[in-house]
Amino acid sequence: MQKTKLLDTTLRDGEQTAGVVFSKGEKIYIAQMLNEVGIEQIEVGIPAMGNEEKDTIKEIVKKNLSASLIGWNRGKIEDIQHSIDCGLNAVAISIPTSDIHIKHKLKSNREKVIHMMITVLEYSKKEGLYVSINAEDASRTDDLFLLEFFKVAEQLGANRVRISDTLGILNPIDTFNKVKYFKENLNIEVEVHAHNDLGMATANAIAGAMAGADYLSVTVNGLGERAGNAALEEVIMALKYSVGVDTDYDMRRCKELCEYVAMASNRYIPDWKAITGEKIFWHESGIHVDGILKNPLTYEFMNFEDLGLKRGIILGKHTGTSAIKYKLQELTNEVVDDISLRKVLELLKSKAIFLKRALSDEELLDIYQKL
Repeated sequence: MQKTKLLDTTLRDGEQTAGVVFSKGEKIYIAQMLNEVGIEQIEVGIPAMGNEEKDTIKEIVKKNLSASLIGWNRGKIEDIQHSIDCGLNAVAISIPTSDIHIKHKLKSNREKVIHMMITVLEYSKKEGLYVSINAEDASRTDDLFLLEFFKVAEQLGANRVRISDTLGILNPIDTFNKVKYFKENLNIEVEVHAHNDLGMATANAIAGAMAGADYLSVTVNGLGERAGNAALEEVIMALKYSVGVDTDYDMRRCKELCEYVAMASNRYIPDWKAITGEKIFWHESGIHVDGILKNPLTYEFMNFEDLGLKRGIILGKHTGTSAIKYKLQELTNEVVDDISLRKVLELLKSKAIFLKRALSDEELLDIYQKL
C-alpha cells in the first residue's frame, strides 16, 4: 500500500478544543517538534483570526521547516489574502457542503456554494498557491453532489480535496467506501479528516488509508472540538502495525511532543492512553505475566523502548506465582520454593483485595520475610 502522508492540525483544530489556548511560543515549539517527528504537513492556524495569530504563523514560516505549512481559511478571498500575508504557499479552504449546513448555516443553496468555491479557488490558484478544498460536513453530504463539487475543484486546479467527517458520525466501512468512491472518480489527492464523537476517529482514518487516501488529518493526543480528532500517535502506530505501512516517524520524539502538548493544553495523558500512556506495558494478570516472562512477544507486539516507555510487573489481585517468583528473585536473589510461593500469593491477594490496589515491591518483601 502507498505511504499515506499526515497533516497535523493540532495548531488549528487542536486549539479549537473548548478551553484550550496555546501561547505564541508554544505554537512555534509544537510546529518545530512536529517537523522533527517527520510530519509531512502542518496546518499552522487560521490567519484570518487577526494580528496575533498572523504574527505567530509568520514566525513559524521563518523557521524554514521541512514540513509543508498550510493555513486554514473560509471560502472568502480576504481569508486567502491573510494567508498570503503570512508567507504561506498552501491553503486549506473550508466550505460547507451538506444540505443542513447550506440551508441553516449559510442560508444558501448548492449552486451558490459551488460558485463560492470557484471564486476563492480561482483567486488562490492565480496567486500560485497549493490548494486543498475542504468539504465541511462531507459525511452528511449527498455523494453525487459532493462528487460534482470535487470535480469542479479538480478542473480548476485544486491539488487536494478533504473529506471532513465534521461530526464524527462515520464508521470504518463507510469511510473506506467513501474514500474508494472518490479515489476512483477523481484524479487529485484525497484527504480524510476524522472526528472522534463516536470513538472511531483513528479507525476511520486508518480505513481511509486502506482505501487509498493520500493524506490523513490528525492531532497530537487527539485534541479537537468536542470529542477530538484522530490521534497522531495512534494513527502512526496503526499504520505501521495494523496496516503494514512502512513509516519513518520518530516515535521517541513523538512521545515528547505528546507530553508537551498535554502540558500546554492542560489535557493530561491517562496512564492507559493508547501508544503514550505510561502504564500500557504494565502487566498484572498471572497468565499474561507468565507469558511475558517467557517471551515478551506473547503479549507485546510493540517494543516499549521504541515508544520511550517502560514495562512494569504489577502485584495485585490477579497476580500469579510467576510474577511473585520473578519479583522475589529480583529483590532477594533467592530461588523461592513452591510452598512459600503459594503462601505469599494467598497473603498478597488478600491484602490487595482489602486495600483495593496493587502492592509495592516493599510490601511483597515484607509478606515474604514474615512467613
